[in-house]
Amino acid sequence: MNEYIPRLLDLPSEGSETFFLWGPRQTGKSTLLRKAYPAVFRIDLLIPEQYRRYLESPQLLIDQVRLAGHRFVVIDEIQKVPGLLDAVHWLHENEGVRFALCGSTARKVRRGQANLLGGRGLTFELFGFSAHELGGTFDLERMLNHGYLPPIYLSERPERFLNTYVAQYLKEEIAAEGLVRRLPAFSEFLNAASFSDCEVVSFTNIARETGVSSQTVRGYFDILSDTLLGRFVPSYRRRPKRRAVGSPKFYFADVGMVNFLARRGRIVVGSELFGKAFENWVFHELCAYNSYREVFAHLAYWRLPSGIEVDFIVNHIDCAVESKAVQIVTDRHLKGLRELATEYPEAKRRFVVSLDEKDRMTEDGIEIYHYQSFLERLWSGSLF
Repeated sequence: MNEYIPRLLDLPSEGSETFFLWGPRQTGKSTLLRKAYPAVFRIDLLIPEQYRRYLESPQLLIDQVRLAGHRFVVIDEIQKVPGLLDAVHWLHENEGVRFALCGSTARKVRRGQANLLGGRGLTFELFGFSAHELGGTFDLERMLNHGYLPPIYLSERPERFLNTYVAQYLKEEIAAEGLVRRLPAFSEFLNAASFSDCEVVSFTNIARETGVSSQTVRGYFDILSDTLLGRFVPSYRRRPKRRAVGSPKFYFADVGMVNFLARRGRIVVGSELFGKAFENWVFHELCAYNSYREVFAHLAYWRLPSGIEVDFIVNHIDCAVESKAVQIVTDRHLKGLRELATEYPEAKRRFVVSLDEKDRMTEDGIEIYHYQSFLERLWSGSLF
């Protein structure tokens, strides 16, 4: 599987818009931009010579573009030289030049009060592979073990690639950008945080394990969010009849990275770890669909103090989604969705995504789908 796999993210036509393209490292942002815009002026700030040149003189960009008459420019790793954004802004406003600005984090840009173009630039996000992009070559077990990042999903030796990926993330994203004071503490935090994937996060427990303050742990999770390696999912608490859990859950952006950090080894169907990885994957597909199709739905989760929960709530319960990595869905797997209907009778649709090959609807309206059926309905736009 070495051929290029087309991505679902629909970028603007060449020169029509200025936009930011964000995404974790190795999701294929640079490759996507080369495929979309093969013959444009391109700056890669990962190249040391280019990095030094533009860091020392951002004005150089204006001089080059005006001299050559470029109308569209791609800048890779823009967060490494935030000062270039002033030149980008000037060229956009005064010369009508449009830009594709690519990076793995906007944290340094935002924290440094850099120019984010005053809302003139659109924002896109590229995720790892979705099942829909892989089409007939999609392999669930492979994806839950290798993860979603293209070079690692396609690799026959994912552990070696993941080891390099984590090391490069710590070196280039965290240390080089000065995002933390103590890199060893952050590295230890990553290992501990991996056990919180798909869970309500206890900052206090992780602080105790890593020997730093709970406030520092919160800051570390913010770094994971800002570098797009994970995101929080808030609790759904609109007009609750009963007290619901209010703390957010956290999901890593790549289940392969979770497997590596938590030292899971190979996960197999039927295991508890397979179920957790399956939930992460369902969330990944929901996020990719939500972003690529520009649905802009709000995702949350719902849980009662008793532990009964529903994994994902879309908007004001336009639909509720439960992930169950079981081959036969029974009544005991439907408790959360049934409790949700008691709490919120206005809930429109309730789904279970599973390994159960028998698609069906229960008497009280819960739709049970095999994961392949779920994918077809999700990406056709018939779920939400």
